[in-house]
Amino acid sequence: MRDRAQVVIVGAGIVGASTAYHLAKNGSTDVIVLDQGPLFETGGSTSHAPGGVFQVNFSKTMTEFARYTTRLYSELESDGRPAWYPVGSLEVAWTDERLADLKRKLGVARSWDVDAHLLGPDDARDLIPLLSNQILGALHVPSDGIARAVRAVEAMSAESASMGVEFHGNVEITGFDVRGGRVRGVRTGAGTIEAEKVLIATGIWAPSTAGLAGITVPLIPMQHQYAVTSPLEQLKGETVEVRHPVLRHQDRSMYFRQERDAYGIGTYRHEPLPFRAADLPSGLQNGRAPAERAFIDEVFKEPMEHARELLPALKSVGLEKKLNGIFSFTPDGMPIMGESPQVRDLWIAAAVWITHAGGVGKTMAEWMTTGQTEWDTRECDIARFEPHALEKPYVFERSMQQYREVYDIVHPLQPAAGPRNIRLTPFYTHQVQMGAHFAESGGWERPRWYSVNEPAAPATPRRDGWEAVEWSPAAAAEHLGTRARAGLFDMSTFAKFEITGNGALGFLQWITANNVDRPAGSVTYTAMLTRSGGIRCDLTVVRPGVRSDENRFLVMTGGSTGAYDLSWMKAHARGRSGVQINDITEDLCCIGLWGPQSREVLSAITSDDVSNSAFPYLSVRELTVDEISVMAVRISYVGELGWELYCPSEHGSRFWDIVWEAAREVGAVIAGTTAQDTLRLEKGYLLWGADIHTGYNPIQAGLGFAVDMDKGDFLGREALVRIMSTGVQRRLRCMTLDDPSRVVIGKEPIWLNGKVCGYVTSAGYGHSVGRGIALGYLPTIGSGPGSTLEIEYFGEKLPATVRATPLFDPTGSRLRG
Repeated sequence: MRDRAQVVIVGAGIVGASTAYHLAKNGSTDVIVLDQGPLFETGGSTSHAPGGVFQVNFSKTMTEFARYTTRLYSELESDGRPAWYPVGSLEVAWTDERLADLKRKLGVARSWDVDAHLLGPDDARDLIPLLSNQILGALHVPSDGIARAVRAVEAMSAESASMGVEFHGNVEITGFDVRGGRVRGVRTGAGTIEAEKVLIATGIWAPSTAGLAGITVPLIPMQHQYAVTSPLEQLKGETVEVRHPVLRHQDRSMYFRQERDAYGIGTYRHEPLPFRAADLPSGLQNGRAPAERAFIDEVFKEPMEHARELLPALKSVGLEKKLNGIFSFTPDGMPIMGESPQVRDLWIAAAVWITHAGGVGKTMAEWMTTGQTEWDTRECDIARFEPHALEKPYVFERSMQQYREVYDIVHPLQPAAGPRNIRLTPFYTHQVQMGAHFAESGGWERPRWYSVNEPAAPATPRRDGWEAVEWSPAAAAEHLGTRARAGLFDMSTFAKFEITGNGALGFLQWITANNVDRPAGSVTYTAMLTRSGGIRCDLTVVRPGVRSDENRFLVMTGGSTGAYDLSWMKAHARGRSGVQINDITEDLCCIGLWGPQSREVLSAITSDDVSNSAFPYLSVRELTVDEISVMAVRISYVGELGWELYCPSEHGSRFWDIVWEAAREVGAVIAGTTAQDTLRLEKGYLLWGADIHTGYNPIQAGLGFAVDMDKGDFLGREALVRIMSTGVQRRLRCMTLDDPSRVVIGKEPIWLNGKVCGYVTSAGYGHSVGRGIALGYLPTIGSGPGSTLEIEYFGEKLPATVRATPLFDPTGSRLRG
């Protein structure tokens, strides 16, 4: 074994092997792969995974991972045996609720360009004759199938080795050489291997492995049972490993696959069975692989009854093979990928299922060598976790809930059950008193609406489907009250960073696309871009007034992405002198005071001049409200005259009382995030993570106004030059539903000229314009204002029309007046 390599990968399971394979394919062959177990049945989750691959996921990124994975596996074989059986999949509906959800899932499949079909019961039974006649229908994805993970590992490793990659099994990892904030090597029982980069791909052992470098990987190993029946009479004489589609029975939290003349049965229908990562063995114990435990018959009794209900042929057979395997669950159900924010050049790829391992390996190889990835990784990046989300009680409770809900019908707005009340703004008590309905985001409790506003709710289109979940007529009252008079919004959850030092301006000029070299008292909306021009973050940069140091800037980003954005800024500040970045999120609270009478409210609580001439749009001033020092930023996310009013959090409760008392005099409303979202849709304002992310660039998104190509070089500029010279094939469009009583919620496919041409990035009901609104990227040619199309909602195609934006106050006079 060599003592030096460019890359050392710890873990030779499906993720480590896939990453090594893709690194080698990309020309990086100076790679050593290590594993504590024997090659290539190392004893981890890869060795026991049943192998069912279902591509369609409500996350586009996860679907992209899976689509690529199926293509990769189909090309692999080991000793003449295939790693992939393209038998397709069926997800059956046992209830009306599930059948409706399969219609939603069919729509998402179309949005993500996965061929899928909703079948009736008879057509489903043609594919799996063993199915009960009680099923109501099934979703069929012909390109799904069964993977043989160990064969895939063997095939990828063999090809990688032919290109120079080394694989070593039975190697104990004892630690990492970390110096100067970066990893320098891997310590093993046989000595230290120097490395420029290290990837931890040890699956359920990742928390323990990463812990050797002082890194927290928030996942919980979970026990999960799978059994294979004795031979079925109906499959007698079957010699092919699998013919039937892989099968899901999500109403009973189960899945199935044919195993020649028998059937395999997996179940999540039991309380989670967590296992401490620190207690996982490294080798065989009592003849069991280290990622296996003793089978628990009691847990399998109820699922077996449900299995026999769905597949009546199973009533006459018992179980011949039983497995209790361990695999990973995370607090949000997503993989953990990327470079550690704490240790440079130490990379993580954990909590990855066989379904996604090919795409994840490709992505990790791209990321580690170029810093760029083909697919947006915001949902998977290890940097996404706020500090509280790395604490053991939080990780445990959220991961347990992910296991319980793995096959549940979960509404995208469904609030987390717990832990809750982790981060509270100073206004929380006031919000409770006014009947706030809370949801959690980034650990913050955020009001969606307030029941106190329900009596003032206007007549609105009736909602009785998916769009009625986590919605209240109070939100309509808050929307219209803000437009008519004024609204108070709690914006304290913004992530807030103080950038200081004599290098602060140069740093911000490099990392943002707009020109922030403006006079003191200026406010700039801009974006941070990737090298390929993708939108990594949108943000507001504030250069405070004359009382402040000219080398001091404040940056405000989204409340749920603070840790993610901070990691990006710190990574790009490395090596720069004179740049300090401080997270001051919890030091300041903020009230969004917006609406045509907001100036009247502000004038009532301060003697400072807040007229348009003294305090124009996109400026910042320091005001005094009683004895409270307030930083007022003239900007609005709802498209109305108004301000973001920041003050020290310790004054927050009293500040709220002062503002609310004055606001009530003009009939203002207290408003939540649901109204905020529909107000911004009417103005065409975009939401990062939905309408914009690294998969889109500012030109496509209509954010050219937030880019200054003449200011000098900045991160992503070179890519934008290319994009602007060649033009873009797709642009973000605003659509309204022709039927004023209808509304969609997001991710629905958009049909143009009989073909799916895009999908809804975000949607809601515009109460001021009287129409359901949807945003989505459409072909540049043929989708201009006035174009007609359809949006598919639970199988129903709703006529819609492309509109010029903004829909409300197109001249912006209300905002700037």
